[in-house]
Amino acid sequence: MKGAMILLHGRGASAEDILGLRDEFGFRDVVYFAPEAAGRAWYPYSFLAPIEQNEPWLSQSLAKVGETVDAALRQGIARENIVIAGFSQGACLATEFVARNAARYGGLIAFTGGLIGPPGTEFHHDGNLAGTPVFFGAGDPDAHVPWQRVEDSARVLGNMGADVTLRRYPGMPHTVARDEIAAAKAILAKTLV
Repeated sequence: MKGAMILLHGRGASAEDILGLRDEFGFRDVVYFAPEAAGRAWYPYSFLAPIEQNEPWLSQSLAKVGETVDAALRQGIARENIVIAGFSQGACLATEFVARNAARYGGLIAFTGGLIGPPGTEFHHDGNLAGTPVFFGAGDPDAHVPWQRVEDSARVLGNMGADVTLRRYPGMPHTVARDEIAAAKAILAKTLV
C-alpha cells in the first residue's frame, strides 16, 4: 500500500457509515482505517463545551486515533503518507489530534469541524506540521460548527506550518459536498505520488 487514510465518523454515525467515502475517493493503493466510537460518540458534549466536561472521553478518543496511526505505521506506511479525515465530531477529533501531535502527515481533511474548546479559547499548540496539506470545509451557517471556529482552526494550523485550504459553503446543510470530496481526492493524489 502506498498510503493510509484514517476516517473518523460523526456523532451518532458509525465506522461503516464513514467507510462509504472509500468509493467516493476511489484510490486502490490506500488502506482505510475507521475506528468506531463507543456509543457512537467520541465525547458526550459539544466540541465547544469546556474541555473538562468532555473528559475522560476526549482523551480516550485521541488515544484511539493515535493507536490507529500506530497501526498504519506498523504496516510500513510512513507518517507522511497517512491522511487523517473526519466529518463533524470526527473532523473536530481529527483536527485536535493533528494539532496536539504535530508532524508531517499525508494530510488532514476536516469536513465541518475545528479545534476543540469553548468560545474564546486561545489555542496554543507546539510543533511543526511541516507543510502537511490541510483542508477545512464547512457550510455557513452550520447548526453545530460555527464558521468562526473553522477559520480560527485554519489559522492556527497554518501558523504551525500546514499548507491550508479553507472553503466556506454558504447555506450548505450539515453534510459533505462534492467539492469537498474533490479537495480530499487532491490531497490523496499528492500523498500517493
